[in-house]
Amino acid sequence: MPQLAFANSFWQSYDVLEKPVRAGVRKAMARFQQLTIAELHADKGLHLESVHNARDPRMRTIRINDFWRGVVLAPDDGSDTFLLINVVPHDDAYTWAAKRLYTVNTATRALEVRNVVAIEQLTPTLEKAATTAPTLLFARHSDTVLRHLGIDDQVLRAVRTVIDKPQLEAFGTLLPEDQFEVLQYLAEGLSPDEVYRDVVAERRPADAPEQPSESLAVAIGNTASRITLVTRPDELADILDKPFAAWRVFLHPTQRRVAYRVSYRGPAQVTGGPGTGKTVVALHRVKHLLTRSADARVLLTTYTNALAGTLREHLGLLLGDEAKLARVEVTTVNAYANRVLRASAGRVPTPIGDADERQVWRRVCRRLTLPWPEQFLAQEFRHVILAQDVRTREAYRTAVRRGRGTALGIRQRDRVWDAVEMFTADLTAAGTLTHLQLCTRAADLLAEGGSADHRFDHVVVDEAQDLHPAQWRVLRAAVVPGPDDLFITGDPHQRIYDSRVSLTSLGISVAGRSSRLRINYRSTEEILTWSTKVLVDSTVEDLAGDGEDSLTGYRSLLRGRRPRTQGYATGQAEIAALVERVRQWRGQGVAASEIAVCARFNTVLSDVYGGLTAAGIPAVRVRDQPGADVDGVRLATMHAMKGLEFRCVAVVGATARAVPFAKEITPPEVDQAQHDSDLLRERCLLFVASTRAREVLDVSWSGQPSPFLPAVPSR
Repeated sequence: MPQLAFANSFWQSYDVLEKPVRAGVRKAMARFQQLTIAELHADKGLHLESVHNARDPRMRTIRINDFWRGVVLAPDDGSDTFLLINVVPHDDAYTWAAKRLYTVNTATRALEVRNVVAIEQLTPTLEKAATTAPTLLFARHSDTVLRHLGIDDQVLRAVRTVIDKPQLEAFGTLLPEDQFEVLQYLAEGLSPDEVYRDVVAERRPADAPEQPSESLAVAIGNTASRITLVTRPDELADILDKPFAAWRVFLHPTQRRVAYRVSYRGPAQVTGGPGTGKTVVALHRVKHLLTRSADARVLLTTYTNALAGTLREHLGLLLGDEAKLARVEVTTVNAYANRVLRASAGRVPTPIGDADERQVWRRVCRRLTLPWPEQFLAQEFRHVILAQDVRTREAYRTAVRRGRGTALGIRQRDRVWDAVEMFTADLTAAGTLTHLQLCTRAADLLAEGGSADHRFDHVVVDEAQDLHPAQWRVLRAAVVPGPDDLFITGDPHQRIYDSRVSLTSLGISVAGRSSRLRINYRSTEEILTWSTKVLVDSTVEDLAGDGEDSLTGYRSLLRGRRPRTQGYATGQAEIAALVERVRQWRGQGVAASEIAVCARFNTVLSDVYGGLTAAGIPAVRVRDQPGADVDGVRLATMHAMKGLEFRCVAVVGATARAVPFAKEITPPEVDQAQHDSDLLRERCLLFVASTRAREVLDVSWSGQPSPFLPAVPSR
């Protein structure tokens, strides 16, 4: 019986097919599995046909229906593994297949594809242009070095014509995948040794022979990052019928090394831009830790309730085992801290939100006639006193106020401390505390040995960039220091809440146990490039708080349409245009639940809801936590989009009044450093919202656009 494998290019085409065509694919593939090799070639229903004048003699097509053909790579070495590459309209299938050539990478041993005809046609013209170019992008790297990294002779000839990075990117869709990724890393300034470590060594099988195998089956087995192999007859239907959400827990080999490392000697950290699979890695790390021990208990935690709900849903999908799932507590840090206190004291002070906290500070300012606004005091309390766990006036007098732009002398610090004492006394009298104060109490209780039932063998943290030092102290106290105690994932470029932390100062050292993911598996390169420009010229502090973080080398392997940006004269016109765009997406086969509309304010979302429902388009709010089976376009604030992803995303109301939102920006005369930090946080918010899109991003506004929007022509 023939064995089937599916290339990533197949999934990209399959995802956008209409339901009847998908059904045809499933039927054809099921038929494919039922036949012997001899029967397959003779079967009149599948019409397995060679491609005339194909550059790869293994190219075949099969019939899906009268209009659609599947493109298949057939074995020529006596093996029985067939690779389904694409689903293409009938007239285009033969042209598409004739130009592609599949080869085995000499370094990674993976199967990769190139548009060999286009490369042959373009190279001579580019060679002529390169003779007059002042510099060439890869001139500093010898042929020997490039060949060591897997660059073959045809690509090497083309590479020697590349003048700059834009030209390389334009060439990218034609080049073999692993070779193109190697070239992108080199173009970003990484050394050949770093590229070998991050690309070649990650993908090359440990038992690879000296010479690459020409066997299609072997090459497919070496290409798990881009090819899904069906290993059992009953697996085909499961793979083809999986909902979109199920693929979010698929692990790529570049992530597997991090998630399934047998053990770390202490806290481990994984960073990376949006879509690089940090959450997927965290989920698989939980699975690994549960498998290692029959009674290990794991705390999987994050910042918001919505994210915790998503983690819980995806972990259940990944584990498929209620017994293992019962050994995992999935919750926010604040909820965990509240539970620890409740288990000890029975009753916990009611936590108050930011708005109520600000009102208390405002009253304190008036009563003490202080020269600072309540905003300054709230930030001083959060970023200095709670962050450093300052407990006394004397300790505050000597505290280092890193990141604060307004200097305070001893007398001024005493006045601030007077305000802090009055603030805490008012909260105590009202029977309330801030969430961070609750975390401080829970950390104290755990550190003193209390609440033993709420300790864990392992703690896995997702979206770590938004946690405050007080929250980190809770997590540090929740698990005994040692091997595999803390596993941390996050991206400082997605820091949308005002938290600053130095993990080392909290007893959490990740030195020698830090990994970076650079490949975006979610969004297209076009969406990624546009979104990254939102952060242009911004300096971002790294996750540990000890240096700067960079998106150097961060890229996508997917290609698609450029984001669409458009301004409108009125909000009503903007909503009307949005409704039409959503109608178009649905007409193209995108389910309503795979579309999201986000805005800075809930008032804008209410207008969107009214416009969509009036047009007969179902819509639901993300804050109501609709399940995957609930039909409706997802509506969310920009903050609530954290950790989510959709095929199509519309960011509406991206105006100069909304992003940045003036009420969230500290005036520079109050604190210049905080002002700059607030502006960066607003940029990060727009960056997060934009990178939730997998295939299509639409950004709109009425009136004056946000100054953070990159200048991209609409179309």
